[in-house]
Amino acid sequence: MSPELPAAVRETGVVFLVGDRAYKMKKAVHNDFLDFRTAERRRAACRREIELNRRLAPDVYLGISEVLRPADPSGRPVAQAGPNEPLVVMRRMPEERRLATLVTSGAPVADDLRALARVMARFHAGALRGASVTADATRDAVAARWAANLAVLDEAALPVLDPALVRAVRRLATRFLDGRGPLFAERIAQHRIVDGHGDLTAGDVFCLDDGPRALDCLEFDDHLRHVDGLDDVAFLAMDLERLGRPDLATAFLDDYLEFSGDPAPAALRHHFVAYRAVVRAKVACLRHGQGEAGAAAEAEQHTALGLRHLERGAVRLAVVGGLPGTGKTTLGGALADRFGAVLLSSDRVRKELAGLDPAAPAAAPYREGLYTPEHTGRTYGELLRRAGMLLVRGESVVLDASFTDARHRTDAAELARRTSSELVELRCDAPGGTARRRISTRAAGASDATAAVAEAMRDALDPWPTAGTVPTGGELGDALDVAAARWRAAAGHAADPRG
Repeated sequence: MSPELPAAVRETGVVFLVGDRAYKMKKAVHNDFLDFRTAERRRAACRREIELNRRLAPDVYLGISEVLRPADPSGRPVAQAGPNEPLVVMRRMPEERRLATLVTSGAPVADDLRALARVMARFHAGALRGASVTADATRDAVAARWAANLAVLDEAALPVLDPALVRAVRRLATRFLDGRGPLFAERIAQHRIVDGHGDLTAGDVFCLDDGPRALDCLEFDDHLRHVDGLDDVAFLAMDLERLGRPDLATAFLDDYLEFSGDPAPAALRHHFVAYRAVVRAKVACLRHGQGEAGAAAEAEQHTALGLRHLERGAVRLAVVGGLPGTGKTTLGGALADRFGAVLLSSDRVRKELAGLDPAAPAAAPYREGLYTPEHTGRTYGELLRRAGMLLVRGESVVLDASFTDARHRTDAAELARRTSSELVELRCDAPGGTARRRISTRAAGASDATAAVAEAMRDALDPWPTAGTVPTGGELGDALDVAAARWRAAAGHAADPRG
């Protein structure tokens, strides 16, 4: 796998604007990734650029022209001048319709972005696939690309970036990849890996009356275009957020997922946006090393953006426990809704395992009926089994159960460790009178606990020193704010020194 970019950032071409045409000439550069030292090599690169970019902008990339060699007075080319120089001929795009220009000026672009999302979904549907393409987007291949980018950030950390910021990015990126092998395998099985654009930024998209044009795909290394389709469009989402429009970024990704029929978990969206931000941070670090003013600030901006998305996309296992009547089911549901997590409830699973409708009553004395230790053990085992299947596929999970037995909490913590997920432990606590009143007045549902059962459970409760206590005797919003703060902190939200 090639690193994301050459070890130095160089201009590889010159653009001449003449009337309604743009002419691109390759420079005779040579490095580890490019060899444009001969006219024939530059001609081949021009042909490849046209071939690849015609996939999305066929009416922009018109063909190849040449700069002719000087001639002597008789009209014969001067031999010493070398061969004619090839040029990529393009239809000239109106600068005022560049997406980056429109976004920064505050012009309305929502419709253009929705149209672009449709174009990209259609492009990806017909893009090249195959074993050689998917090999570049396995979990290990993505991890290698992360490592190559982070190595540059490590070198630039002291003069350019806070080392703590780089460490936080590395930790969260690594944890996500370590626990999500089945997710990446599933993406390959769903044929989501394509030969894409590879460099979709707001500076290279033009919003024309007859639809958007995406130019300048990444052509110097085929491997770097072999990406998950969501990764491909995440580059533009990242760039829109960098330009101060996270709302447009979110809407663009939503539209792309709609048009492509992609069920990707939110965590994967965040991961790919973070990856693209780190790519740009690395490029900025390289430019800083070449003395470019402002590159250090750009590197910091992109790295911080990447960290924010890694924190949001960190996969979490939230254990929401407490005695009957403390509001754990209500809080667990609200927490899952706020963060788009999957809610799994022990009351429902217990009755499903018994072949009962979840709403069917099955009240019994403490540790009898469906509530014997054996039934309870099966219930928690099934809860964790289902949670594990979701966690490795990038879905965060909220577990709604009493968790009065320390063994069940230990099993949940082990699941979080095994799947490289962030563990959030929450113990709901309400005054005794409030809990008893809730038990006596709640409508029939999945829970069968009575006041007597609640008292027996309190007597058998194991200490839970690792949990954060959430007061649930008042307004739900207040309790949810406390729980949400613990949710965010689980991914090391404070790791960014700028907050």
